[in-house]
Amino acid sequence: MLLSELGGKEIVNLNNGERLGIIADSDIIVDEKTGKIISLIVPERKFQLKIFGGSQDMEIPWDCIRKIGQDMIIIEVEEI
Repeated sequence: MLLSELGGKEIVNLNNGERLGIIADSDIIVDEKTGKIISLIVPERKFQLKIFGGSQDMEIPWDCIRKIGQDMIIIEVEEI
């Protein structure tokens, strides 16, 4: 799969069904030596003004990804 094919997919947690965001809004951390993806950084989706404390990002380790489908990425994490 090409990195460009990940764009636009929604990230969903298998444990609670929570929609965490869209990969287009996320950053990917890549190991510079191996070229392998280490984790995804997904910005918090809740509407809040950055004036009052800024936004928090969640980092999802690549090994938590269970399935990459045509429209979404299923992850399995206990608590975010």
